Amino acid sequence: MTDTTWMDATAQAELVRTGRATPAELVDAAIERIERVNPRLDAVVRERFDAARAEAAGDLPDGPFRGVPILLKDLGCHVAGEATHYGTSFLRDADVRWRVDSHLATRFRAAGFVVLGRTNVPEFGTTITTEPAAHPPARNPYDTGRSAGGSSGGSAVAVAAGLVPVAHASDGGGSIRIPAAECGLVGLKPTRARVSQGPEVGESWAGATTDGVVTRTVRDTAAVLDAISGPMPGDPYAAPPLPRPLAEEVGAPVGRLRVGLLDAEPGEQYLDHPACRAAVERTGRLLADLGCDVEPGTPGAMFDPEFPRWFTTTIAADVALTLSAFERSLGRPIEDGELEPRNRVYRAVGRRLSAEKYLGARTWLGTWSRRMAQWWAPRELGGEGFDLLVTPTIAAPPPELGWFTAAGEKEEGRRINSLMPYTSQFNVTGQPAVSLPLHRTEQGLPVGVQLVAAVGREDLLVRVAAALEGAAPWAGQRPPVSA
Repeated sequence: MTDTTWMDATAQAELVRTGRATPAELVDAAIERIERVNPRLDAVVRERFDAARAEAAGDLPDGPFRGVPILLKDLGCHVAGEATHYGTSFLRDADVRWRVDSHLATRFRAAGFVVLGRTNVPEFGTTITTEPAAHPPARNPYDTGRSAGGSSGGSAVAVAAGLVPVAHASDGGGSIRIPAAECGLVGLKPTRARVSQGPEVGESWAGATTDGVVTRTVRDTAAVLDAISGPMPGDPYAAPPLPRPLAEEVGAPVGRLRVGLLDAEPGEQYLDHPACRAAVERTGRLLADLGCDVEPGTPGAMFDPEFPRWFTTTIAADVALTLSAFERSLGRPIEDGELEPRNRVYRAVGRRLSAEKYLGARTWLGTWSRRMAQWWAPRELGGEGFDLLVTPTIAAPPPELGWFTAAGEKEEGRRINSLMPYTSQFNVTGQPAVSLPLHRTEQGLPVGVQLVAAVGREDLLVRVAAALEGAAPWAGQRPPVSA
């Protein structure tokens, strides 16, 4: 069989479709890579190799990715009869198994993917590095002493290192885009409700969370999102329909778009690395070469100093609710000592919140979101008429492992916030945003660039991302630690 290590999921699926490889061969090759490389990276925390081999040898659904190996994040995407530990010690040490499949797991299975295991995540996904107390840290394959981002850090490491071509990821404040940026991948956060969180979740983090994947190619991102998108009956809301499958946007003309390059300082509390600024400037030149009208521009509400407070209020409420649900599943209280410090704080704050204050936070965020949306709205409707915003994905290259907590518990939150001034805004607005691996530091560390479109315009993001991939190809980039 052809070596599939650096083949994307689309190419691997084509091998199966044309009879040049079997699902079993693809799965065995990926398992071999995981067993050989994962001990150096700790991307995969739990395997299901025997089950995967049995599924690959059986009657797989005839979906677009039949036989292609995938890893699921160990947070969400529940599979009936199997465990999802959410990066926690108390679930790792218990035997809690889910009663039903999530709609997303059903979609992955219908697409023909074969799940090999679960990837490393921070506890409850509430930080942007994957260093849980329950497991060793996920290590960046470009420098194993550095963070791989979070919360989808294990998934990003696995794809960047060539263990699998695609992995499940989710994003509540940047958790698809940040690991993609730190590991040199494509990471698209879809429009709110593009991917259903049912049946157990209608919305979480006040509608800020969503699911997707991390990949090495834009065409994989587009085709997988086509496969997993769509509401399930009873969802509280649905995303605007796309004009055609996203896979058809790959290679389509970009057109003359109005693009704003971030030109406002987020504030002195945030990091500001020259490589991240250089990445945006380079992307602006590439977009101009593609025929776009590129100019400085930033939504006026982007760095409203009140935003972080109200956003974290909704997170605290959700963490408190989630822990209460797990206590019911376990049949016992979860003690403070079983939680990492930031989640102890979130639970304490969430428990003290009144309904009035929680709804007040959501009201403020709703008003703020409408202020943000005006930047993308047509001029005839009173907006500023931009098509895309370009920002750094994060404010600095991947930090060293341990950096977030090195200054003590009280400083952890400040350090988390200092690295992410650009991503969580678009979880709250519900807009689609993609991180692309368009730059490197002098030391060879990946630097991601974020493109943001109006609600429902993943088609535009895919079209532009594919054109940038063609203009500045990244397919040949390989990390030092890889398969």
